[in-house]
Amino acid sequence: MTSPLLEVRDLTVHYPARGRRTPPVLAVDQVSFTLHAGETLALVGESGCGKSSTAGAVLMLRRPTSGSVRFEGRELTGLDENQLRALRPGLQPVFQDPYGSLSPRKTVYESVAEPLRVQGRWDRRSGPARVAELLDMVRLDTSVARRLPHELSGGQCQRVGIARALASDPRLLVLDEPVSALDPSVRAGIVNLLTELQEELGLGQLFISHDLALVRHVAHKMVVLRHGCIVEAGSAREVCDAPTHPYTCELLSSVPDLSRTAAL
Repeated sequence: MTSPLLEVRDLTVHYPARGRRTPPVLAVDQVSFTLHAGETLALVGESGCGKSSTAGAVLMLRRPTSGSVRFEGRELTGLDENQLRALRPGLQPVFQDPYGSLSPRKTVYESVAEPLRVQGRWDRRSGPARVAELLDMVRLDTSVARRLPHELSGGQCQRVGIARALASDPRLLVLDEPVSALDPSVRAGIVNLLTELQEELGLGQLFISHDLALVRHVAHKMVVLRHGCIVEAGSAREVCDAPTHPYTCELLSSVPDLSRTAAL
């Protein structure tokens, strides 16, 4: 068995108290899981369960209160900002809001080229071809390169966001509700794209979602969170087909089309 791409152990995240008389908020409580290259692990649960806080701690956008986050065998929690900056190309986020994640003043070309420039990897001779290659990878015609975000559909913007993430040649994508803001008619296209990219590039994917029907279809493993704690974990199929915790059963009972999605 190969070593995990991502290993999280006893991750705990507190948010500071809002006032003198209120205690800190415990957002994530001793969460542990592992993710290998080529796998999709889904964190699921209702709003406020700690999914996005866990993702933010994995990305070191918020420092954990305690616990361990190891990426490719290297502990992240003790690194300073300069050390993290060198590692961040390897683990890239894709956010929920496709428009909000792009600068409204930059063309698609500029947005996709930006990570290459920031990381010192831009070459004026090969750079344009690399941008075109990235747009092709996310199934966008190069004609969109001249457009601004407001000239694109939500699905197109999310594909641009994925292309930006791929520009860094990541090994791990952290996908925070990547299709929840999109019309149902375009969600399947984005999900299929992510699956194809994983197969082509061997990416690991940490998939944050409240949609169990979707997770049953795309994830290899599932972790169910409630009030910041893991209440159930296992293969996505096992958890959805034979849940053992009442909370998981409650979540599944609210998904009327689960059986249809499982057959896709």
